[in-house]
Amino acid sequence: MGHRATGRRQHAVRGGKLNARTHKSETVRLAWRWRIAALLCLITTINYLDRQALAITGPVLIEEFGLSNTDFGLINSAFLFAYAFGHLLAGPFIDWVGTRRAFGIAVVAWSVAGMLHAAARGFTSLLFFRALLGFTEASNFPAALKSVAEWFPQADRSLAVGIVTVGPGLGAIIAPPLLGALTIAYGWQAAFLLPGAIGFAWLWLWLAWYDLPERHRRISEDERGLILRDRDVAEHAGRRIEWSRLLGYLRYREVWGLLLSRFANDGAFYFFVTWLPTYLVQAQGFDLRAIAVFAWIPFLAADAGSLAGGWAAQRLIAHGGTVDRARKLAIWTGAILVVIALLPLVSAGAATAIAAVALAMFAIQFKAANLFALPVDLFPAGEVASIWGLFGAVGSFGGMTFVAAVGWVTEHYSYEPVFWAVGLTQLVSAAAISLLVPKIVPLAAQRTHG
Repeated sequence: MGHRATGRRQHAVRGGKLNARTHKSETVRLAWRWRIAALLCLITTINYLDRQALAITGPVLIEEFGLSNTDFGLINSAFLFAYAFGHLLAGPFIDWVGTRRAFGIAVVAWSVAGMLHAAARGFTSLLFFRALLGFTEASNFPAALKSVAEWFPQADRSLAVGIVTVGPGLGAIIAPPLLGALTIAYGWQAAFLLPGAIGFAWLWLWLAWYDLPERHRRISEDERGLILRDRDVAEHAGRRIEWSRLLGYLRYREVWGLLLSRFANDGAFYFFVTWLPTYLVQAQGFDLRAIAVFAWIPFLAADAGSLAGGWAAQRLIAHGGTVDRARKLAIWTGAILVVIALLPLVSAGAATAIAAVALAMFAIQFKAANLFALPVDLFPAGEVASIWGLFGAVGSFGGMTFVAAVGWVTEHYSYEPVFWAVGLTQLVSAAAISLLVPKIVPLAAQRTHG
């Protein structure tokens, strides 16, 4: 094989120009890491199916329990409040015990929490169960992004993150027809029981398939070498995170850029995830059957945006562009497109509203595939879950604030100011990256040479 064959293969990968024979061997050689990406996408889909149960059954629960829009907003905010604190604890826990074990524990915990919603009897119990679900589900993205850091070289990370972030949209695509039909046929409790049960099925696959690439028995040595070449450290599980080291990163303005950007970013997505069915009922006259038929469309667009954003950045990098240029171009493209998409919603009919929300969701996830990759670009693999926990916690606080405000604003005014706020926050998010992250390079290198 020798040095020459390896060099030819690396050149083919970097240049993005594979001949048929090389492409065939690369497909086999890289199969396992893309299977891991698919597995992470699947659990994120299940994670969001759990979350969407409340959104789909929301109009029914509002009527059955006599809830106001403000009450419903507070219930959703309870999820995000607990989700934020869960991120702060989940990240260090995952870095300490390892991705495989931590993900297994988390899936069991949130599946049980989701199924407990079926026992809710009103505002207080819904608030409690929602907070419990938020706290337990906080491990999903830190663990998934740590897996990306463990399994993918830098050039492929935006596409891997894009595949992972397909999960929220896919869960939201499946939720309206599946959970809507379950609610109509068996009552709203069934919409919470089924997603929880599915989580236990995924756990069997996870335990059978996942391990660190350096000791995985089913990948080739070529793939193992390709992955580990971009990894700064081989093994991190079992080592406690040094909080003084993590807090030391706060002296970098790049970290503040990430946190401010994420705080501004998440409200838009959580608004559509938690409020879209209720918006369609209250502002567009939909019923539960119409929601089941149409409410999945914006989330299909969101999935397309996740893949398109990850793919676009990967192509730019593969053709000689820098990671910095690729990420920022994608982030700004998504932010500007959100504003353009939401303009028709000021006075939209039902068909226009679905189309405009779909385009906005495409743009939000196009941007997110690259924004969410930044902690992986900037931090060592052994600290990604902890940093992503902080990153996600700040985003959840931003989403919590936004979602709670939606309840009050729509109860006293209308949905129009909410749509303007969605567009504005996406521009603020992009601006924070441009102003405070002048160049996307690993901060560990800055610490060493600074």
